[in-house]
Amino acid sequence: MFKITFIGAGSIGFTRRLLADLMTVEAFRGNIEVWFMDINPRNLEMVRELCQMDMDKNGADIKIHATLDRREALKGAKYVINCARIGLLEGFVTDVEIPLKYGVDQCVGDTICIGGIMYGQRGIAQILDFCKDMREVSRPDVLFLNYSNPNAMMTWAANVYGKIPTIGLCHGVQGGEQQIAHALKIPHGELDFIVAGINHQTWYLQIKHKGRLISGEELLAAYEADEDLRENEKVRIDMLRRFGYYSTESNGHLSEYLMWYRKRPEATKDWISLAGWSNGETGGYLRVCIEGRNWFETDFPNWLKEGPKSFDKGDRSSEHGSYIIESLESGTVYRGCFNVMNNGSISNLPDECVVEVPCFVNGSGVSVTKVGGLPLGCAAVCSQSIWVQKLAVEAAVNGDAALLKQAAMMDPLTGAVCTTPEISQMVDEMLIAGEEWLPQYKKAIAAAKEYFKSGKVLPTKEYEGAARLKVRTVEELAAQKNS
Repeated sequence: MFKITFIGAGSIGFTRRLLADLMTVEAFRGNIEVWFMDINPRNLEMVRELCQMDMDKNGADIKIHATLDRREALKGAKYVINCARIGLLEGFVTDVEIPLKYGVDQCVGDTICIGGIMYGQRGIAQILDFCKDMREVSRPDVLFLNYSNPNAMMTWAANVYGKIPTIGLCHGVQGGEQQIAHALKIPHGELDFIVAGINHQTWYLQIKHKGRLISGEELLAAYEADEDLRENEKVRIDMLRRFGYYSTESNGHLSEYLMWYRKRPEATKDWISLAGWSNGETGGYLRVCIEGRNWFETDFPNWLKEGPKSFDKGDRSSEHGSYIIESLESGTVYRGCFNVMNNGSISNLPDECVVEVPCFVNGSGVSVTKVGGLPLGCAAVCSQSIWVQKLAVEAAVNGDAALLKQAAMMDPLTGAVCTTPEISQMVDEMLIAGEEWLPQYKKAIAAAKEYFKSGKVLPTKEYEGAARLKVRTVEELAAQKNS
């Protein structure tokens, strides 16, 4: 018997899916204790009710405990899964909308770019509190599985400053593998991949089909021959063409991590499409998150009527969390790409950073492979982001506004669009907007407020972005579902 705790359990998508994945392991169905914790009592209760329905209708002998008390939820926990969005959607709105006033057009804004940097300031302040509680009340061998973004920054802070063994988990690698298989018209199970880099900027370094190496030129030709991919993955294809390797993350995500694709409104449209939010839509992920929240509130009774999640092994998702826990508990071997402290795994990236590399799990623990050096261009792209991450992590831990502004200046897209005075003012404005979630910046926020009273404020503009779609109403979502 062991205890698993979900922090930010009100995140319906991840919580319900990950718990169903765990329940595909028959040995866990009556032998684990499950706790949900969230700060939103309504979301928490709705998710608990849905997940308890899944348990009851699948015959799992587990009663889910739900609480607003984080320490109670963490007491005695062996595994802690973090799905929390610190600052809620209200904070996410400021991560996207304030930068638009300064011309910074993001698709997501949760990894780097100015939105990801500020999201990290909120998240790190909280994750260090999570770690303090785990050190004090969880099991001594507790393992922290972090799904929250910015994943590399959060995982870095938890390991180095939180002093809790932490693995960052993401599904970008798995999604990219499936897309590559589709492009090559080869079943995914026949392909073997070596993948390494940093979260959301990881590279498919080697792809083999039954022992035959597939070259970058062959992969590029496959992508260019596919009409849908050619239209919707223009940034990823351009990076493949120029750097020789394909990147794990979606077109929209990747476009905002680099200085070349979103810095001029008239040029941005050349690199994105509106086929789906992840193809580059301005504020696309924010839009679908707002729609999802509103729709969940409305459609919750129908979720209950639709019946339970399947606990069949064939319905298990590719999310790593359940496989890691199963392997640690049973001794079975699992291989996946996780976010871990580098410590020499990628030889031409800093030891102190967080990298996403192949790892193996069994009953003895998690083993990190030694990848060697990345191709020089790929290492250069990752290195620039790593310096942004390091500055942002140190800023968040110490409440250092100077380091925070340096992180923003070093960010590729932010630096491509804004001058240094504009960046300084934008950070001040975002600090003020996030005051509730940024206790470490009390002095800096007070100074920022004085600046905005000074009469020396730089002008900003009303800018919707290069490719903004409106948030659909509940009625529009209902009509689409019923069409």
